[in-house]
Amino acid sequence: MTKPMSLAEFDRLPPAHGVDAVVGLSAAIDAVAERARPTHRFLRYGWFAAALAAYGGSARTLTVTREGQAVAALPAVTAGPSLLGLVAVPGCYWPMRSFPVAEDAGVEAGEALLDALGREARALRIGPVYDDDPALSLLCAAAVSRGWRAMPRDLAPSFLLDMAAKDAEGPFPRLSTLKKNRFHEKHLGAHGTLDWSFVSGADWDEGAFHALAEVEQASWIADRTDGSDAKFTAAGHGAFWRAAAADPVLAQMMWAAVLRVDGRPAAFSFDMNVGDLKYAIANSYIPDYSKHSPGKLLYYRNLVRAREDGIARVDWGAGDSGYKRVIGAEPGPMIRDWLFVRPGLASAVARLIERRWTGSGQGSTAV
Repeated sequence: MTKPMSLAEFDRLPPAHGVDAVVGLSAAIDAVAERARPTHRFLRYGWFAAALAAYGGSARTLTVTREGQAVAALPAVTAGPSLLGLVAVPGCYWPMRSFPVAEDAGVEAGEALLDALGREARALRIGPVYDDDPALSLLCAAAVSRGWRAMPRDLAPSFLLDMAAKDAEGPFPRLSTLKKNRFHEKHLGAHGTLDWSFVSGADWDEGAFHALAEVEQASWIADRTDGSDAKFTAAGHGAFWRAAAADPVLAQMMWAAVLRVDGRPAAFSFDMNVGDLKYAIANSYIPDYSKHSPGKLLYYRNLVRAREDGIARVDWGAGDSGYKRVIGAEPGPMIRDWLFVRPGLASAVARLIERRWTGSGQGSTAV
C-alpha cells in the first residue's frame, strides 16, 4: 500500500510548469522581459518583431508558465533546410541573441521548455550569448537532466568597463586625457563649428538614423568592406534598428552620441542603456577628421554623460581590444554560439559534427 504524502512533503514539490505554443510572437514575451534580469529587458516583443521584419522568417513561441505566470518565452524560427529540424532564436547579433527568462525561473522551467521543444524540433541554436546569460544557464542545466547534447562554439571574449571602480581610482577621465582631448578639440574646431548632441527616445526619427548612416557610408566600413556589417545603412542593419525604435521602451534604451562639424555628421557612438549597464553597439567617424581623433573625443564625452545618468558599467562586446583597454576595459565573460540537440538519433548524429562545429569558432583570444 502506497503511503500518502505528508503536507511537508507536498510543499517541497516543485510548482507545476505548463507550456503554451503559439504561431507568431506571443504577447507573453513582454511580460517575461519585464521580470528578466535588468540587463536583458531589451528582449521584448518589439525586439523580435524587428528581427523578423528585417531578416525574415516566421516565428513560433513557446511560453513556460508557472502557477499561471509566464517565466520564460522562447521565440524560434526555422534555420537551414526544414529537413534538419533546426530552429534558432531570432534577433540581432548586437548585443546578443537570446530570449527572456524571469529572474526567479528555475531549472524546471528549462526542462519544460526542452520537453516541448523536443516535440517540435531536433535542435536549437542560441547565440551569440555570454557565458553568464540567464537563458543559457537555464538551458544548460535542463540539458543535463533531460539528456540533450549542448555544443558550444567559442567566438571571443567580451570587454567590460567598471565605471564605479574607475571613479574609486581617481578622476575619470584622467586630467592628462582631458588635456589631450582639449588639444584635439581645438584643432578639430578649425574645420568648423563643433556640435555635440545625444539622441534617445522620441528623438529617433528618419533624420537621426540618416545621420548615423551618413557617417558609416563615409567611413572605413564602406571603404574596406562590402558594407553588410554597417548598423544603419540600407545595405547593413538599418532596417532592424528602425523597426526596433517603433517600440517606445526600446527607443528609450537606444542611445546615440553624435558629433557634427559645421552641421555635417562627423562621428557617432551608438549604445543601448539597459538599467545601469550601457551596451556599446557601434561607433564610427569620417576619415577627413581622423587626425584629431573625433571618435575618441566623442566617446569620452559619452562616458561622462553616462556616469551622470547613473551608468555603472559599459559592455563593449567583442573585438578591437586595443582602444577598449586604453580606456580601462577588462576582459569579461566569453561569448559563444550554442547548439542544443535533443537526445536519441539527432544527438548521435550531432556527435559526428561536434568537433567541426566547435572548431569553427574564433577561439578565446581577443580579436
